[in-house]
Amino acid sequence: MEKKIPMRQCVGCRTSRDKRDLIRVVRTPEGDIQLDFKGKMNGRGAYLCKDPECLTKAGKNKGLERALSLSVPEEIIDRLKEELKIAE
Repeated sequence: MEKKIPMRQCVGCRTSRDKRDLIRVVRTPEGDIQLDFKGKMNGRGAYLCKDPECLTKAGKNKGLERALSLSVPEEIIDRLKEELKIAE
């Protein structure tokens, strides 16, 4: 029997991909928003493609806010973009 591959949907471009190909954005129990490259942090998560453009789309279409149940200021999106560029 073949092992099932977990699929997740990017909140920016809305395409379904393998979970390992996406980056998880987490709202921690303390209310902070962070990138989770390993996918193991505690908190509510949303998934994004590794493209900074998807992060921009997720901010504009409010997909990130809906997924995290939290208002996300533009400064946090800019900080996440910088972290995403560093990780590439």
